[in-house]
Amino acid sequence: MDFSLSPALLELQQRTRRFIAEQVIPLERDPRQTPHGPSEALRRELVGRARAAGLLTPHASRELGGLGLTHVEKAVVFEEAGYSTLGPTALNIHAPDEGNIHLLEQVATDAQKERWLRPMVQGHTRSCFAMTEPAPGAGADPSMLATTAVRDGDDYVINGRKWFITGAEGAAFAIVMARMEDGSASMFLTDMDRPGIRIERLMDAMDSCFTGGHAVMGFENLRVPAADVLGELGKGFKYAQVRLAPARLTHCMRWLGQARRAHDEALAYARERQAFGKPLGEHEGVSFMLADNDMDLHTARLHIWHTAWLLDQGQKGNFESSRAKVVCSEAEWRVVDRCVQILGGQGVTGERIVARIFSDMRAFRIYDGPSEVHRYSMGRKIVAGRA
Repeated sequence: MDFSLSPALLELQQRTRRFIAEQVIPLERDPRQTPHGPSEALRRELVGRARAAGLLTPHASRELGGLGLTHVEKAVVFEEAGYSTLGPTALNIHAPDEGNIHLLEQVATDAQKERWLRPMVQGHTRSCFAMTEPAPGAGADPSMLATTAVRDGDDYVINGRKWFITGAEGAAFAIVMARMEDGSASMFLTDMDRPGIRIERLMDAMDSCFTGGHAVMGFENLRVPAADVLGELGKGFKYAQVRLAPARLTHCMRWLGQARRAHDEALAYARERQAFGKPLGEHEGVSFMLADNDMDLHTARLHIWHTAWLLDQGQKGNFESSRAKVVCSEAEWRVVDRCVQILGGQGVTGERIVARIFSDMRAFRIYDGPSEVHRYSMGRKIVAGRA
């Protein structure tokens, strides 16, 4: 593997870094941020700035107006975008849209791409991915999927309930996972204003970085035309992996930028703040934490780049993406936790961005599969000799 950046990628990295510093970070205290994420008005302003800078939706194909980045190239750009809490929103690489864009490019028909994908790539619309359900439905175990889809003439009638549906409030459309009559699962595309869809409430969560927050949704006799089935019937679980394997990795990329931001904040403070006759950073207890941060950041970056390289070589990477998800989510979390400790009182207040990063990042060890589920999946494959 060659870890050197090409001149073109190095230029894109630096251009993204300047854009985040000059155009995005100054908006981090904008009052249009809410407990359920940036408002739609703030999102549109950020997207407009990225569009003007030629950085909007860089992971999408060039045919759709993106930059057609490889997975390794995404690792570089997404880390830079993640340096700000608003960066992924600005570049239109936030969850769930980033993963949905990837899935639709792979699976959707040409008509579906024109209707739903192209406006999203252009930053005009948002989407949501409705899979997770309250008990006894599907959570970390997708085989427990309880939402149903029944054929009725030229339509499928969907009934069920979903929750933790990120970005549902204000989304233009949803990708809905439902169980078929034969026990298989399928995905359906639906405009959010169709009769039979309701947002019951927004869930209060630790994080506040996703436009639209996290919703509880109900589907009551929702009619979806057969033309709006995403991909082939019965392949919902397969398509979920098409979406989730790279999406786990892009989470790692974005949060690496956040962890690096927290480390930079703590390092600057450790150099300036005096205690017991010298800067904090000269005390062994603090310098050791900074050293551990450096090692965790480096470890996370290597896992991201290696897994991205495998995906670029055409390997499925499910085992490797699970490994990267666990290693990176836990390493990046340790970095941010140490930074709070180094900053002391300022680390637990709004005086510094680190407290916000701390609250936003904690969920990373849970969504797209808790660490324990990934360990369980990896362990089974290791024992079976399929790792």
